[in-house]
Amino acid sequence: MANLLTHFNEEGRARMVDVGGKTISERVAIASGQVYLKSETMHLIKEGNIKKGDVLAVAQVAGIMGAKKTSDIIPMCHPLLLTNVDIAFTEIIKPDPKTGLCCIHINATVKVTGQTGVEMEALTAVTIAALTIYDMCKAVDREMFFTNIGLIQKSGGKSGTFKKEQIGTEFS
Repeated sequence: MANLLTHFNEEGRARMVDVGGKTISERVAIASGQVYLKSETMHLIKEGNIKKGDVLAVAQVAGIMGAKKTSDIIPMCHPLLLTNVDIAFTEIIKPDPKTGLCCIHINATVKVTGQTGVEMEALTAVTIAALTIYDMCKAVDREMFFTNIGLIQKSGGKSGTFKKEQIGTEFS
């Protein structure tokens, strides 16, 4: 079976993939994840009472910045001229009956017209947004956690379209 891992050369050493011969096309990736937090923390966010400022506004900007800086923190990613980054939040205010926790769902859409995809940029955007929410709220809720960060769909390029099958409410 041929090695499907493209980031290794013939000697088995890491390399950046040569995308020079790939077709330029519009490529889009959507990733999502969730931050779980106490009901009291969610209310502080909603009421604008977190001392560090507007949590979701800062997390949105941080997510965009994270997408733009992906090649600086993921060694084999190509620097890309992104054409769009959009971060959206859905606040689930009603606590889960089992855990008592509320949830902030993060969705990142990243676009580029280029020779390689933007999956890593979308995943980085979600992760950095989640980390920023944690950072801004940790003084009142150190038990926050984030989970289910993953690629939801991608389009463009040689491999075409991918859409994740939903499992339960994991990516709702």
